[in-house]
Parts: sequence; structure tokens; C-alpha cells
Amino acid sequence: MWIFGALPSPPVKAVYDRRRAAGDKHAAALRNVFTRFLGCLYHCLQTGQTFDPAKAFPTTSAPDREPAAA
Repeated sequence: MWIFGALPSPPVKAVYDRRRAAGDKHAAALRNVFTRFLGCLYHCLQTGQTFDPAKAFPTTSAPDREPAAA
């Protein structure tokens, strides 16, 4: 339930909205955001870093990568 407290954050809401636009239902989109939070927090605990929402939920998406030419 604590994920509802994070949804007002613009970057988190953007991830939720992208999942909904991709066809996820409400519960699936929330699970995706929650899983992302847990993954980031687990990484922070393992590496001793502090949680940085800007790294966890960047506002711009990374450009698509082209496959390497063989």
C-alpha cells in the first residue's frame, strides 16, 4: 500500500503512466513500480549507497540502442 504514497511523485507517476499506456492494468502497473522500487532499494543496501530517486526513476528515457554490427 505504501506505493500509493509514491505515485504523486512526477517521475514515479510517469513510469506508472507508461505502463498503463503499454496496456498494463492498474494492479500490474503498480506491481511494476513496486518491483522497481524494491530492486533499487536492494541495490542501495548491497552497495551502501543512498537512494536517489533521480537514478531510480529518470525523467528521460535512454535512447534505443542499435545492435552491434558483426
